[in-house]
Amino acid sequence: MAREIYRKIIELVLKAAELARSIGITNLLQPGLVKEMIIAEILGHELIYSKRDADAHAPNNPAEKYEYLSCKEGGSGQLDRMFSAPADKRADSLARITRNRKVYFAVFYAANQTKCKVIYEIEPKVVVEETEQQLDRSRNEISHVGFSEDWASRHGRIVYQDQTG
Repeated sequence: MAREIYRKIIELVLKAAELARSIGITNLLQPGLVKEMIIAEILGHELIYSKRDADAHAPNNPAEKYEYLSCKEGGSGQLDRMFSAPADKRADSLARITRNRKVYFAVFYAANQTKCKVIYEIEPKVVVEETEQQLDRSRNEISHVGFSEDWASRHGRIVYQDQTG
């Protein structure tokens, strides 16, 4: 029974990967990409699937970029590989935030991590302030900077909330 289900899942993933390749997405299984697709769809943004850019941009305006952070209920959203030093690498790390018009923090249900519960919109300058505080406290040159849902709810505003529970 389970093997049949595995086969069906693999078949569907292969079909989805083929669809993704047809629009230029070469690695559908890139970490976070499917959740970014879900967030972009909810917010009406255009997905940017390159790992070296923001996560999305405004429709018909590639210059207006957005960063997405996501987690499951009770988790934290992260910016990975942020440099606290040297100064030039720290500035490059912070530019990953400041290049964006907005930062969106999406929380997915723990029991169904393909279903979005809530999305908060946060000003990049607020995210930079918290990031700098965390980098200043870190003893590591490279850190992961984390943001809780509680932090996002205090510093952002809800722009989407699931109504189905």
